[in-house]
Amino acid sequence: MKYLDFFSERATLRSFNPDKHISDEDLNELLLAASHAPTTGNMQLYSVVATRSAEGKERLAPLHFNQPTVESCDVLLTFCADFRRFEAWCRARKAEPGYDNFHSFITALIDTTIFAQQFVTLAELNGIGSCYLGTATYSAEGIAEALDLPERVVPVITLAVGYPATEFPKPSDRLPMEGILHKERYKDYTPEDIDRIFAEKEALPENRHFVEINNKESLAQIFTDIRYPRALNEDISRSFADFIRKQGY
Repeated sequence: MKYLDFFSERATLRSFNPDKHISDEDLNELLLAASHAPTTGNMQLYSVVATRSAEGKERLAPLHFNQPTVESCDVLLTFCADFRRFEAWCRARKAEPGYDNFHSFITALIDTTIFAQQFVTLAELNGIGSCYLGTATYSAEGIAEALDLPERVVPVITLAVGYPATEFPKPSDRLPMEGILHKERYKDYTPEDIDRIFAEKEALPENRHFVEINNKESLAQIFTDIRYPRALNEDISRSFADFIRKQGY
């Protein structure tokens, strides 16, 4: 089958070439091609804000926890779930929209995610790498203020984008298909299944090192206690939910 090697070998890029730039024309072409991704009812419920200037990246950096990729990338793309444009069109055509609700936000979120990932794939096929910044939803309100996002527009994905400084890194580990694919009906996991599915991930030297230096008993505790602890998840959940409501959903 075509392109299997490309996808199985792809990886997140965090080191960008400061001397090689993506032209506006190339960026526009990639985004236009990405916009042909599937979308709900062909509504295209997304927008993207491109930040190239040093000043703009510097303004956004603290909102992304000062991750080095924010200021070192060639362009920072903020993908937003956006019903504002569609609602404006509806009202201009004497059609009353009913999209100020949670379901509509989720619809726009799905459209935006598909669009962003299509862009990532197209960029990588053209030698351009990217890094997803999970902090977009952590700091949604601050990002919205920095980018002047109006009602019905919510930042959900930020990508640091650019040409690689050297070679693309090695791909990250992935779970075996046994742990992902369910045939006909969902089959819940036994303890033995869990041991088998996560065995390779847990055995990786770098993951064993994480466990050791953090004085934990297992890799799972790295996720639950350090990377994504309950208190952080609940705090972000509250702030993001409040902001979604503030934006009119």
